[in-house]
Amino acid sequence: MSENQGVGETSGTGLVDVTEGEFAGWQVWQSDAFEQRAGPFYEKRADDGSMIAAFRAEQRHMNGAGFMHGGCLMTFADSAIFTIARDALGDSHGVTLTLTGDFLDPVRVGQLVEATGEVVRAGGKTIFVAGIVRADGNPVLRLDGIIRKVRGER
Repeated sequence: MSENQGVGETSGTGLVDVTEGEFAGWQVWQSDAFEQRAGPFYEKRADDGSMIAAFRAEQRHMNGAGFMHGGCLMTFADSAIFTIARDALGDSHGVTLTLTGDFLDPVRVGQLVEATGEVVRAGGKTIFVAGIVRADGNPVLRLDGIIRKVRGER
């Protein structure tokens, strides 16, 4: 997707609506240059109210063996914990304190990569998240993250 192709107006939170293409109906953090370059990573609210993050695996995400680079998958997981914790974050911003992942299976070019999970505990300034990343429905990464709420602009 070119820089502004298929992207609508901002929703007031830094997210913009995607209006065309595979991820029409999703949102993307267009203001986050790193996530745009690494992904871009998309997010939406699922029918059950939970949050889901996703992107399509491209050749540029692969390592020398032809599978998704672990750093790319962990970058996506780092973004996804904030998507999963959106409601617990509220109007706050946050930083990642800890992110761990167990690689379960390789990701290949063309696969749809999706992350789902839950806030295990949220209180004060700390949010604990657990989740799973799937490629075309198959588990590829189990993740745990801790977010620390902070003040300031996103």
